[in-house]
Amino acid sequence: MNLSFKGIFAPLTTPFEGDNISTEKFRENILKYNNFDLSGYVILGSTGESIYLTDEESEKLVHTAIETVSSGKKIIVGTARESTKLTLEFTNRMAVLGPDAALIRTPSYFKNCLNQATLKNHFLTIADNSKLPIIIYNIPQNTGIYVDQQLILELSKHPNIIGMKDSSGNLSFLGEVITDLDPNFNFLLGAGSILFPGLIYGASGGIITLADIVPDLCIKLYNLSMERKLDKARRLQLDLVPLNQAVTKTLGVPAAKYALNLLGYYGGQCRLPLLPLDEKGKNSIEDILNKLNLLRPIK
Repeated sequence: MNLSFKGIFAPLTTPFEGDNISTEKFRENILKYNNFDLSGYVILGSTGESIYLTDEESEKLVHTAIETVSSGKKIIVGTARESTKLTLEFTNRMAVLGPDAALIRTPSYFKNCLNQATLKNHFLTIADNSKLPIIIYNIPQNTGIYVDQQLILELSKHPNIIGMKDSSGNLSFLGEVITDLDPNFNFLLGAGSILFPGLIYGASGGIITLADIVPDLCIKLYNLSMERKLDKARRLQLDLVPLNQAVTKTLGVPAAKYALNLLGYYGGQCRLPLLPLDEKGKNSIEDILNKLNLLRPIK
């Protein structure tokens, strides 16, 4: 299946008011993102705190996104559950709403049993029966499960498995598989700190939290890389590394939401057990954004 998912995708945060999702704030954020040349959005990803959402809340967010997205932008929906059966059922439930693809992370609870053969059977069973094209999501730092090189090469041959999001941050993984993947297979980077070198290696694009916060700079980095303006791309990549580290590794989703608040989007709070940033964390994010000249000075 030849479906192109090139460019920069923003994995949207989930707005909460109190402990309830706010589809209105979600819509307002998307309307702002629509002004940028993003390739599309991921709904119900890690940045969207999807593991903390009910199926009903998830469906409302997807429905809102599809109603609000501007023409030409794609919608990818995270649909993973721990069992093959539940993943397939939820994927096909979301398919009715009309997204373009499903993003499916590895199961992780019974780690000792989840070898590569088990993962292969899991993904092939879903791909055989899914009403949506599948993008495999490799995020071993969260799941403790790694999709290895041989497995992704085998899975990439399935006509309904159209891509992979790799958030491992392991650039050598991309280098070891890219030459053997079908040219139509979409290898999407999930680690914003290696977006530039990954694009030079041949990745299709990125699904990165940075695109929620600085979509214009992420798009600029993508375009500079594609145009082979390597020195400018390298410098921009290095400028973005501290922000990426803060919102994905050291401070996480609470930091991403705080940054959104500062930049005119609705970030709000996370859902428990995630706590808001403390003052030290807030100061750190403000300092990083100031160094990128993204905050207006207080008069």
